[in-house]
Amino acid sequence: MDFQQIQKAVKSGEFKPVYFLHGQEPYYIDQIADLIDEKALTESERAFNHTVLYGKDTTANQVIDAARRYPMMSQRQVIILKEAQDMKELAGLERYLENPLESTVLVICYRYKKHKLTGKFGKLVKAKAVVFESKRVYDNQMPEWVMSYLKSKKRDIDPGAARLVAEYLGTNLSNVTNELEKLILNIPAGQKITDKEIEEHIGISREYNVFELQKALGIRDTGKAFRIIKYFAGNARKHPLVMVIAALYNYFSRLYVLKGLMAARKSEQEILKALGLRSSFFLREYKAAAKNYSRKQVEEVIHQLAAYDLKSKGVEFNATTSDDEALYLELVYKILQEKVAS
Repeated sequence: MDFQQIQKAVKSGEFKPVYFLHGQEPYYIDQIADLIDEKALTESERAFNHTVLYGKDTTANQVIDAARRYPMMSQRQVIILKEAQDMKELAGLERYLENPLESTVLVICYRYKKHKLTGKFGKLVKAKAVVFESKRVYDNQMPEWVMSYLKSKKRDIDPGAARLVAEYLGTNLSNVTNELEKLILNIPAGQKITDKEIEEHIGISREYNVFELQKALGIRDTGKAFRIIKYFAGNARKHPLVMVIAALYNYFSRLYVLKGLMAARKSEQEILKALGLRSSFFLREYKAAAKNYSRKQVEEVIHQLAAYDLKSKGVEFNATTSDDEALYLELVYKILQEKVAS
């Protein structure tokens, strides 16, 4: 079952004896466990029928003993096994999985990694439990994820604003949703969310951000690029050099791939797929930049970014300075030279 199917079933009061929730992304695992926790029992039923166990401190026998109890003055009991990835005897739950009680809802939360589900334990899990794999959301998927999340809350966001949120908040979905909830609370349904609202309610500058820097470098707008860099240098905690370099490395790496794809006359859909972009909205910026850099120049920019990454981390022996502002200025100057030094 997928996330939406499980949500729908739980909200309608349909519960299964065992849920096995695993995968790299803890957000969905926590969401499902919390929803079951909320919907399976009333407040009055929770006192005697709600148990939370932690894998590191729990044995298989303790889980089995708890799961085999019958509920008191309730149709069911709920047992949530958190951090199951830390449980040494997880496979020992085979004995319970062979014949789980219908009156127990056992939720096994195996976070941060995928369980192989092999051997007898894996076969029993697949046969007896609702299995959900919570897959990681990658950087290039985050703008679409932000738009989808807000759409589910009846909010509409400009694609550029979604991209801005995704870049600055990263892929930690719990952190991202916390910030998006600020928008939902403050922006009425029907009003489009733009960079202006992002700056006002989340605090991400719509003028001084890495996307504006990329755009300025892409069109060789020297004045704007240096204004942004000076702002970054003065706000180093919010804009650490190593993170900005990583973002620029991704940008110019995509630009390098794009140059090759355009030379090969690939279709727009093929290009979008190769670059990991979800919309032609984002592709337009790359195509504009492609006109201002030869493929050789892009290669040289990538080499410079790799060198400055080492300098920013203090591991470049020939570094002339360790000052972030000086490194920022040096790097941008070299990128914007008519011919980047190799």
